[in-house]
Amino acid sequence: MTSKERIYAILRGDAVDRAAVTPIFMSWAANFIGRTYRDYYLDGDVLVDSQLAVTRAFGIDQISAISDPWRESSAYGMEFDYPEEGVGKPSGILLKSEDDLAKLKGVDMRKGERTKQRIESVRRMADEIGRTHSVLGWAEGPFAEYADLRGVEAAMLDLIDRPGFFVEAGQVIIENEITFAVAQAKAGADMIGIGDAAASLISPNAYKELVLPLERKLFSAIHEAGATVKLHICGNIRNHVAFMAQSGADIIDVDWMVPLDEARELGGPEVTLCGNFDPVAVLLESSAEDVAEAARQCLKAGGERFILMPGCEVPPDTAEENIRAFCPCDGCLICEELKC
Repeated sequence: MTSKERIYAILRGDAVDRAAVTPIFMSWAANFIGRTYRDYYLDGDVLVDSQLAVTRAFGIDQISAISDPWRESSAYGMEFDYPEEGVGKPSGILLKSEDDLAKLKGVDMRKGERTKQRIESVRRMADEIGRTHSVLGWAEGPFAEYADLRGVEAAMLDLIDRPGFFVEAGQVIIENEITFAVAQAKAGADMIGIGDAAASLISPNAYKELVLPLERKLFSAIHEAGATVKLHICGNIRNHVAFMAQSGADIIDVDWMVPLDEARELGGPEVTLCGNFDPVAVLLESSAEDVAEAARQCLKAGGERFILMPGCEVPPDTAEENIRAFCPCDGCLICEELKC
């Protein structure tokens, strides 16, 4: 069974030869091949080389185009300072008032320098490894992108004080995200990850009433393009999981704050869960044996429709032996559970 076959068998609820493992690698992957995180997200070839290196070195089941939150924002015209080992820092916000909504219209995400770069990175990944491995494209979710353009604090207040501003902007944002996601699907991504991280900060009702309809529209378009959807909302999503399961996403990432058995009860039996041991307290700061034990517990709690990974990104200073403790490679510490 190939890695790609394994993932889609899990999504269908079919039997598999072993559990699928899909850690989120970004800065760690860049450092693994001797490059900086800035190299990784600004140079499409470095991104692909980094992802190919960790995918092959650790026997993981999906290669990913995830990089940083600013690609779409840069296509809208926002400018950034890019430190060597951190995410870009915006020089200012784009959406200061309703008058700025015009800046979102007429933007073609297929032509922005950094968005076009991601599409081409996906194409190269698909050409090199897409036959055997799932290729994960990536796009910002509606509230995350709105917060990127507006500022997180202002974006949260808008949902209370003037939700119409968010809805109007969100409709344009989602059309542009559809263009971006579909372009990645056409380039060879069989799955699109949607990062809507800021949505964990808002109330469940605001998520349900204002954000969820936009996510549904995006996910439907991705499905129509022939790809599946992975929804990633960082943080404590305990009060959001039930609504996330109604979004149409095929996979829901569950960060470490939410117990998997609780997420399963809230999300129902049909959705595939992905997660979820603590990437800092466990993966970064504990021993390889502790990592393996945490992974075992996740595999037991996750059930049949479950994919193993840390709750969020692999921290850059993580010891390689801790990654090998839960990845399906020779000598991994959970080979009995993974059936290596």
